[in-house]
Amino acid sequence: MGIRWTYAFVDRPAAVFERAHSFWAAVTESGLSAFRGDRDEFVTLLPGDGADACVKVQGVGAGAGGAHLDFAVEDVRGFVDGASERGAGVVAEHDGWAVLRTPAGVAFCAVPWAGEAVRPPVVRGSRPDQVCPDVPPSAFDAEVAFFEALLDGWESRPGSRPEFHVLRPPAGLPVRILIQRLGEERAASAHVDLACADVAATRARHEGLGAAFVARGAHWTVMRDPAGGVYCLTARDPGTGALSAS
Repeated sequence: MGIRWTYAFVDRPAAVFERAHSFWAAVTESGLSAFRGDRDEFVTLLPGDGADACVKVQGVGAGAGGAHLDFAVEDVRGFVDGASERGAGVVAEHDGWAVLRTPAGVAFCAVPWAGEAVRPPVVRGSRPDQVCPDVPPSAFDAEVAFFEALLDGWESRPGSRPEFHVLRPPAGLPVRILIQRLGEERAASAHVDLACADVAATRARHEGLGAAFVARGAHWTVMRDPAGGVYCLTARDPGTGALSAS
């Protein structure tokens, strides 16, 4: 499908957009691009050292937000057509880019590739490197099948637990996908995960920047950022994304 780069998009309500982008810029030690959009609702987090961005933040006009993926591709029209043939729904087509939804209802975007090639560095032992679509049990198998068909050339395998499925991109792409089967039938959503060399240390740093602890799982910690959105700190190698040895 000609995917040349991947972005994790943090979506938060417009009323708390500034809290969101300030927190995520601090977490990743990034600068901010110029604001874009009709309402200045988009901003890119700019890493240093000549690296290319892979995290953006959006202020949404309705709903609680969450996260979504942007696929930077060589041929937006071809990608949209191919995704549609595989079961995606087209939400909106803009000048040169498009918003789509997976069969389970998780949003993603197709955007033009702008030459991005250099992955941002690990910052203080952590890196945002994963978008996790959270889908109801009835939609899980179809969602896995959709992404497997869409992401030709990505590694697809069961995760560390029965409710997870991992889609890992070819070397060099900065954001991978973890599909999670929810424990109940409810609307699909998505969140961002960070790979952390030391979850406890990263949690303490994030709390110092205004985040709050929500819950602890088997090898992850759920947090809430100052804009009210949840994300996870996961015990994975921030260089490779692999699960850390217990």
